[in-house]
Amino acid sequence: MNREQFFGQLAALDEQRLKKALWNLYWRGSAAMRERIEAEVNPEQHAGGKRPSKDLVDAQLLLGEVADFAALARSGAYMAGDRRVSPRERTCWRLTFKRLVSDAEDGLRGQDATAAATALEQLIDLACETRDYEYFRSEDPMAAAGFVVSDAVALLWASLQAQHGFAGFAQRAAPQLIRWESRYGWTRSGYGRVGEKETSLASVLARMLPAPDMWVGFTDRYLDALDRVARDDSARPSRTWTPMDRSRDRRTADLAEWHRLLLDRLVGSEAEGRLDRLASHPALGGPELEFLKAQLAHRRGDLSNARSLVHSALHQLPGHQDFLDFSTEIGGPIPPRALQIGSERSR
Repeated sequence: MNREQFFGQLAALDEQRLKKALWNLYWRGSAAMRERIEAEVNPEQHAGGKRPSKDLVDAQLLLGEVADFAALARSGAYMAGDRRVSPRERTCWRLTFKRLVSDAEDGLRGQDATAAATALEQLIDLACETRDYEYFRSEDPMAAAGFVVSDAVALLWASLQAQHGFAGFAQRAAPQLIRWESRYGWTRSGYGRVGEKETSLASVLARMLPAPDMWVGFTDRYLDALDRVARDDSARPSRTWTPMDRSRDRRTADLAEWHRLLLDRLVGSEAEGRLDRLASHPALGGPELEFLKAQLAHRRGDLSNARSLVHSALHQLPGHQDFLDFSTEIGGPIPPRALQIGSERSR
């Protein structure tokens, strides 16, 4: 369209539709496009051709952008022919995602760090979901986006601790740990440049708990968060895609490293009773929970119970090397299938 044709098309739009068209162009456009729109909307701020400072991220505006982006992704708009997302944007979703992440991380240093932290939390939630859901046209979304989840979480948690102190950090980070921890990382393949940079959230968290009382305090918040998960599980309809038992088993496997760290820190301390609550928690289950119980029994000198529990875990996962090594270490009986798998590996 030439200028006259363009203005003729705009004449048919009311003010609300004009604002919507400009907004879509702004938040889905390139950085240069956004700067040009900002210069037209607020010429005084951009007088002299100065580029906007990265420190001046509007966290509330960013939060709205992130919410829109996540809602569109979850609705399938980036996968199918949805008019809310152009074909170009469906192809370039990684650029939008990277920009939102960059703005959220920059916003953590701004005046409205709480809103920026919420925006980054929502982006991490979305990133974790891409392991199991087809939101974007990519075989491995987080590998394609170059997004290292554990790095983003480390930055977010450090910001939360600086803003809210240890108590406020623990209150918010404990449920995030349960939602986000992943035994094999957040890329689908687990390999490649992004996968090699990832680390467990358990190890990120361990570096943030230098004192024994911090371990106890965080464990209490973690158990409270597990209580809420258990209540949500019980309220969830039984007819879902993922059976509840399978969800518990996967959750426990993802959190296995964290649980072993708790075992190391709390056994023999005044807070050891927290481990009993953990080992019997209704939000956890499966062979990894049996293994945790076996380790706890062994630490307390109950060798017979430890052997029985790890034997049960090996029946469920005969190929689990940690289970097999532990059973061998304590002289426990090993199921035939586990022996066969161990023999095949040693060849």
